[in-house]
Amino acid sequence: MKIFVTAASLTTLMGGLLLLAMPDARAEQEGLLMAAKTTSFYDFTMDDIDGKPVNLSQYKGKALLVVNTASFCGNTPQYTELEAMYEQYHEKGFEILAFPANNFGQQEPGTNAEIKGFCLTKYSVSFPLFSKISVKGPDKHPLYQYLTEKSPFPGEVEWNFQKYLVDRSGTIVARFPHRMKPSSPEIVKEVERVLAAK
Repeated sequence: MKIFVTAASLTTLMGGLLLLAMPDARAEQEGLLMAAKTTSFYDFTMDDIDGKPVNLSQYKGKALLVVNTASFCGNTPQYTELEAMYEQYHEKGFEILAFPANNFGQQEPGTNAEIKGFCLTKYSVSFPLFSKISVKGPDKHPLYQYLTEKSPFPGEVEWNFQKYLVDRSGTIVARFPHRMKPSSPEIVKEVERVLAAK
């Protein structure tokens, strides 16, 4: 009996063995596959800060500001301005989605429960908080693979509190650097423009 092994099948076999031997590589590969299959921001389901799954499609028709956050960063006081912005525009169809991440300077080391407690007690945050994820590196979450690689604004997240603006149809329409405060004229202008387009 002859056994034929093609280059493609050998590559697939070796790739599978490598992924079994390297969990990080497997996670990265799975993330890449998920991001590759994703055609819309709304395709993702994320765990909220309490671990409950939230399908982002529930935000269809709303303007969204997506922010990677951290509790012990020079930018952490931006929570105050984010909350003020949320309270000002929420009734017009505006949501802020906060994704804690520990990628920069180990500035988000706590558990989800600790992060939630910090945000509620120190900043009285009322906008949606999600479970801690990675926004950079080999374990980057598929949502951030999508934002940094497949959106109209590619490029790695540079630091905590980088912001993406998503319009009512789910299109990423702007990216703002971490140092730009939520109350800055540039951000306010774009948020109001997206809210006005119904």
